[in-house]
Amino acid sequence: MRVRLGYVAISKKLGKKVTSSSTVTFSNYNKITLPEKKLEKLRSVAASNLRDLETLIRYNIDNNIHFYRITSALIPLVTHPEVGYWGHREFLKNDFEYVGKLISDSKMRVDTHPDEFNVINSINPKVVENTKINLLRQAEWFEDFKYDLGKMVIHIGGATNGKKAGLERFITNFATFPYEVKSKIIIENDDKTYTAQETLNLCNELNLPMVLDVHHHNCNNNGENIYELIPKIFSTWKNEKLPPKFHFSSPRDGEKDRKHSDFINANDFITFLENIKSFNTDIDIMLECKEKDLALFKLADDIKVLKPGYKWVDKSTFIV
Repeated sequence: MRVRLGYVAISKKLGKKVTSSSTVTFSNYNKITLPEKKLEKLRSVAASNLRDLETLIRYNIDNNIHFYRITSALIPLVTHPEVGYWGHREFLKNDFEYVGKLISDSKMRVDTHPDEFNVINSINPKVVENTKINLLRQAEWFEDFKYDLGKMVIHIGGATNGKKAGLERFITNFATFPYEVKSKIIIENDDKTYTAQETLNLCNELNLPMVLDVHHHNCNNNGENIYELIPKIFSTWKNEKLPPKFHFSSPRDGEKDRKHSDFINANDFITFLENIKSFNTDIDIMLECKEKDLALFKLADDIKVLKPGYKWVDKSTFIV
């Protein structure tokens, strides 16, 4: 079983000066009086984000990191209802293609995790419509990167009128989304409402891949054995070109704490791997922790001490 480790958005090693998440608040945008100056501000921030994304991708390549989550804040205000599409695809066409070529040539896996205000099963039609627009904007990034393997991780959403009604709304609303979005969606269990089993049922209904978040399952389950679910989750990926992906984090304070710790508990991580290695399925694991890439490197070091028998391919990839 080959395991690849990934991290989210920000490199702690590169520091705060390298960020692909710089933004323009609508309040500050509104203070700019001339339309051309407003556009100039948006262009400047977006171009800076793409340059820093290039720096991050090159950093990942240099450090043999093959799995990375791109920020959802890459293009400022493009989904704001009073700003909307402002021409970034034309303005940044060459930048997107250049970064996309780096990603593809290095065979890096990248995805996004749209913010929690994107709720496909909302009872508010306006929220659903805004979600449709927001997700389409992110799906377009993969098109502009010329990277057809990109996916967007989404939660099922709320449970107004009960979870059964929430699941039915998701199915009904999802059917109205454009193919460009539907083909990119993968669904993750959450830590409060929809369990891994419920998420798996929905993924089977819609023929979508499922992302198992191990920490979320530990916080929110109905007593299901996670290791009995995993082969069924693997089967949701059978038609995909990339291996199944997991999310793994450690609770900050106590087993059921939903907040993420700075680093990964290596013993818990190894226990998880030892329990799934018999399935002999390659996996990619996104580490969700406060210390980002530093946590990835620390976990790798810890694993080498605790499990010297694992064979390391490079800095972030090993064979169990």
